[in-house]
Amino acid sequence: MVSFWKASPAIAAVSLGLTLIDAHPGMSQDATSAKSQWIVTLGGSAEYGPSSEGSKHLSVSGMPSFDVRRLGDAAEYSAPDDNIDYGLFDIGGVEIGPVVGLRGGRSPLDDSDLHGLRRVHWNFDAGVYMQYWPIEDRLRVRAETRHALWGGDGLLADLYLDWFQPLGDRWLLSAGPRLSLANSTYMRNNFGVSATEAASNGRVDAFGASGGVKSIGFTAAATYTLSPAWSVQVYDKYSRLVGDAADSPITSKIGSADQNVIGFALNRSFQIGF
Repeated sequence: MVSFWKASPAIAAVSLGLTLIDAHPGMSQDATSAKSQWIVTLGGSAEYGPSSEGSKHLSVSGMPSFDVRRLGDAAEYSAPDDNIDYGLFDIGGVEIGPVVGLRGGRSPLDDSDLHGLRRVHWNFDAGVYMQYWPIEDRLRVRAETRHALWGGDGLLADLYLDWFQPLGDRWLLSAGPRLSLANSTYMRNNFGVSATEAASNGRVDAFGASGGVKSIGFTAAATYTLSPAWSVQVYDKYSRLVGDAADSPITSKIGSADQNVIGFALNRSFQIGF
């Protein structure tokens, strides 16, 4: 889970944007300028879940969200754990494009159980996503591969399978399983423990973590459209750490393999022209 509530410039930018766009006129449908008009959706969510990956301690955090599409294009369904993407290619129905995300960190200052263990800094990551709709607007298959932009935090690959079910004109339900993999660099940084760290902490043993499957899980969400401009969403993201992520003493001795996040999101859409 990305914990980005404290002193986050991204959250501040979202909050400022939501304030400024209230002064913007409603989303007009000017057919003569449709080709240069875009619909931008900004949002922010509050989440309650583990303070860091593998932790048993819970805290409140926040996440920004962003989406953009041309005026006239239908809004595409998405899940609350999708990272920010932009489709560049469509090859035989497979959408491909860049994706960026945020990674949370951990610090002994926030969790005394982590005393003596290395600090993991928050990070941006970037990569490529692909998604395909075997059943249009209902069943979606998605994959994301993202690498940390700095700090040597390694590579993540996430697989999604989601079913989307509209209920009337305002409700949208979605749910589906998750599978997350990580390379050895990511696993060593987040779940490995050196002999020095083990001695300093006193509660964990040295542990060498290898790459592989990191977690399996399930995400469910309910979205309610208040108006063409506003929507709210509640969601739950559960994951179970497996393999070396679960065997690490960071998880097994001072943390928990069960990771559950409850979230609430508010989104605002508005029209801009270039």
